Amino acid sequence: MAKKSKKQQSGGTPATVALTAAGVDFTVHSYDHDPSHPSYGGEAAEAMGVSPDRVFKTLVADVDGTLTVAVVPVAGSLDLKALASAVGGKRAAMADPALAERTTGYVRGGISPLGQRKRLATVLDDSATTHTTICVSAGRRGLEVELSPTDLATLTGAVLAPIGRG
Repeated sequence: MAKKSKKQQSGGTPATVALTAAGVDFTVHSYDHDPSHPSYGGEAAEAMGVSPDRVFKTLVADVDGTLTVAVVPVAGSLDLKALASAVGGKRAAMADPALAERTTGYVRGGISPLGQRKRLATVLDDSATTHTTICVSAGRRGLEVELSPTDLATLTGAVLAPIGRG
């Protein structure tokens, strides 16, 4: 696993470029992605040796016809009803994966809440605030970025709400 500070990061993904432009502190973690692993987030937590409670997955859902990003711990799952409620909606369902990829500019398993092609409403599970730093996808499989949950919420305009289920 290689770690790079923002000063060492060159080029990068739209997510790391956005973080650098914003001037926030972050660390990039890379690992060799195993396509046969059953869980992208679980694989990231294992590869980095980080608790699954601190590694968050980025999911794209359709809330009343509007694509919405949900960021929840890989250790649990997304509560779609809670997500809809957090953004003032009535119904939520997982978005079509191809639509999520086209809209965000990222591939499934590498969708980052940062640097998306089209900025979507974002909800961050409030459990993130119990950690000094959390890890989210840096924009491709095998690449994670570690940053403070406050910086993530600020940069994405995220609403904090209890949307994860353990």
